[in-house]
Amino acid sequence: MHVVIGAGVVGSTVASKLADNGERVRMITRSGSGPIHPAIERVAADAADAAALTRLSSGAVAIYNCVNPPYHTWPTDWPPMAAAMLAAAESSGAPLAITGCLYGYGPVDRPMTEDMPMAAPTVKGKVRAKMWADAVAAYRSGRISGVTEVRGSDYLSPRYSVIDMAMPGLRANRTIWLPGKLDNPHTFTYTGDMATALITLARDPRAWGRGWHVPSPAPMTLRQVVAKLAEISGYPLPRLRAYPKAAVRAAGLFDRRTREFVEMSYQWERPFVLDATLTAATFGLSATDVDEAIRASIPAAAPVAA
Repeated sequence: MHVVIGAGVVGSTVASKLADNGERVRMITRSGSGPIHPAIERVAADAADAAALTRLSSGAVAIYNCVNPPYHTWPTDWPPMAAAMLAAAESSGAPLAITGCLYGYGPVDRPMTEDMPMAAPTVKGKVRAKMWADAVAAYRSGRISGVTEVRGSDYLSPRYSVIDMAMPGLRANRTIWLPGKLDNPHTFTYTGDMATALITLARDPRAWGRGWHVPSPAPMTLRQVVAKLAEISGYPLPRLRAYPKAAVRAAGLFDRRTREFVEMSYQWERPFVLDATLTAATFGLSATDVDEAIRASIPAAAPVAA
């Protein structure tokens, strides 16, 4: 039995892929939500409840951390949830696969590789770096059998992505406003590739004790992504504009989500490129074709060109 904690896009995709491959899955969320599938058991529990996770993870062959609390709650919500998942991994003997991001590296001036230090100066970056350091310490001390963190960049996904931001403007044929500079190369990771990497690395001892980058399509600018999205979805491409930095900062005074984005805006002000050469060479994984990834990431309400 595989235990998947969190039913967002990544967690739901992990659970569905495992179930479709004939594996039994127990999906744990606060509300008991998740994909409907004969092989998926959906259970309501708090991811910060170590006793509950330990009980529900008994007999697991792997545990997947696919949780993503709201940005503004990371400093308070992540520590107890991360500790609870380590406790569940310790009790069950199952390896823990963590859905990771690139925040721990902080601002960079070259393509990101797994050997870069987790030296982020940001609040959210420090939370993720500490979370990973604790997991590695638990593994090296023998407390847990295995752990890996699979790190992807900003997602190609129907939700919380550039696609999600651009679709309303495409549908209405009106100006699309986007964060950061429109012509900087930026890596985008398809959530389907993130799920595949988590499943592949979770039970492979070669992955344990270190982070790995998800093979992703070649870097694209925001302008290129939206142009490709317009082509695939069959909409005309409207005008693109970047939000002025001063306007974003001002909006952050009144909007929590925008305020949290400001801290991470460095990712959009310079090239932000992920190098996944090591993962590809070690595990034979490759990125989904970008057209296919974008097509799969368009919200269901939007028409897609044949």
